[in-house]
Amino acid sequence: MKLASVFSSHMVLQQAQPVSVWGTASPGVSVKVSFAGQDVRGVADADGRWSVSLPPMSTSSEPRTLIATSPEGSVTLSDVLVGEVWLCSGQSNMQMTVDQSRDAAAEVTAARYPHIRLLGVPQRAADEPDAEFPGVAWTACTPESVKGFSAVGYCFGRELHRRLRVPVGLINASWGGTVAEAWTSRASLLGEPLLRPMVDASERDLPENFQARHQEWVALMADHDARTADTENSGFGQGWAALPDPAGEWADMVLPGFWQSRGLKFSGIFWFRKVVDVPAAWAGKDLELAIGATDKSDVTYFNNEQVGSITMQQTPEAWAMMRTYTVPGRLVREGRNVIAVRVHSNKFAGGMTGPAHAMRLACPSAPDFPPLALDGAWRYAVEKSYGLVELPKEPVSPNAANRPSVLFNGMINFLVPFAMRGAIWYQGESNAARALQYRTLFPTLIRDWRKVWGREDFAFHFVQLANYTARNPEPGESQWAALREAQTMALALPQTGMAVIIDIGDADDIHPANKQDVGFRLALNALHRTYGKRDVIPHGPLYRAAQREGRTMRVAFDGVGGGLACRGASLRGFAIAGADRKFVWADACIEGESVVAASPAVAEPVAVRYGWADNPDCNLYNYAGLPASPFRTDDW
Repeated sequence: MKLASVFSSHMVLQQAQPVSVWGTASPGVSVKVSFAGQDVRGVADADGRWSVSLPPMSTSSEPRTLIATSPEGSVTLSDVLVGEVWLCSGQSNMQMTVDQSRDAAAEVTAARYPHIRLLGVPQRAADEPDAEFPGVAWTACTPESVKGFSAVGYCFGRELHRRLRVPVGLINASWGGTVAEAWTSRASLLGEPLLRPMVDASERDLPENFQARHQEWVALMADHDARTADTENSGFGQGWAALPDPAGEWADMVLPGFWQSRGLKFSGIFWFRKVVDVPAAWAGKDLELAIGATDKSDVTYFNNEQVGSITMQQTPEAWAMMRTYTVPGRLVREGRNVIAVRVHSNKFAGGMTGPAHAMRLACPSAPDFPPLALDGAWRYAVEKSYGLVELPKEPVSPNAANRPSVLFNGMINFLVPFAMRGAIWYQGESNAARALQYRTLFPTLIRDWRKVWGREDFAFHFVQLANYTARNPEPGESQWAALREAQTMALALPQTGMAVIIDIGDADDIHPANKQDVGFRLALNALHRTYGKRDVIPHGPLYRAAQREGRTMRVAFDGVGGGLACRGASLRGFAIAGADRKFVWADACIEGESVVAASPAVAEPVAVRYGWADNPDCNLYNYAGLPASPFRTDDW
């Protein structure tokens, strides 16, 4: 006779709910489970599975013993508490550990919470639902045990423990880089006409013809790379890196940024030029030229001489590497000097992507002179266009974690029906290119977990994507903004809450270190929506409605939390458009519980957007200090 692997000493059982306890034994064997003065009995079925249900219990911080007995033996679990249990799931930002997050040393040292209990689920993909997962065990929260646990999960659970004063059990089942469909059961995906094709395609392609399809993909990629290889440098021969202003068609572009976000929807080779005025004290001295990252390969010149280069042929990570080159003093003259950067990008986005603070020209031997900022307007010309590149899709390996349902099968199913209050979720980056599909996929996942746990009140609180990548100076389209919109739509489901973190991301890092505020904002949603703490404000302003008033757009919000607030001299992040669908930045101001936005360039506005970018500059909050969620009023 055995208990299911999710049960171990030091665990937390869910209060105020029936608590299922289950395991295996020989068919027909009777089993008794004793806990907190209660005895419940069951019999193993023909497949050797047994299950019993403990009646709802009150919270208890007193260590108790759970004993399962049968004619085949007994199992004793010690130090069992009763409180609140939550599942923590998603991709890398949920997986990111306490010792990787902000103030790691201080957080680890202070993590002495004997009534917080942790369970880490090993990463495993499975083709069929797994009922068991050997090798898992609950531990009390100590500096040693918390190091490798989810930072978001820990910060969330710690806040609940502080506010509710009950034991808290946290189960971390997360895996970096994973897609939402991998965490959703096959039955639920098949039940949605928009999602069924991904299951059909996965099952059709695996595993029989994977090798052949992979070889075909390799050949297609090799052909693409050959067609878009950087085989010449025709711009240099035209004097595009030289000091005199070059001939040809040049235009202005504000950097950092991707050229695709500036309306240039193709891959190719771009030249960027910037004239800098060098002080006399720098003449003849070595300079430090930092241009940030270039996506993907660069060749960088100073006054017509190459001073550095990093290419994708040298390293596959070239697209994200910060460039810092030394300019020999013999090239440096007082007054007018020219920096020229040739960027080759043959797939996805391309450009000089910064960030802005990493783009600078400095003289280490003259520290009294401040560096020259290099962000802002550059001149550009196109040496070569490859057109709109559509890469062949790489076939999914039979062992991949991103096939539909394999993480539900391997990491979630064995937890069912362990009693818990609900789940917190941090995921979406890997689905950002499919925001429209996510509108269906994400609610399907939520309903799926509620169905398998058999509880419509299974709480589900999630994190909206943070701000990330270089900031665009003009309004435009954004995959991440569209994904945030899809996440927001899931709030239509009951017992859901969303933590907005548009103000605490990192332009340079998809894994922002500040996980304390993420966990705290998730906890605010749970305290208000799940635990009924009406004095807790759960979120910042959420768009409710907009209407035109002459030359202005008036936007109304829910979640004003005592009033709308601007962090800064004036509101930023609002853009409006007329019927031509061309968005321009708007002047915006707070009037009561509304924001009024207008622009002299738009006489008859019909749409307004806020924070609609991968990394928006936006500063609307409520008086509780919680940021407004990005939104748009159009569906263009």
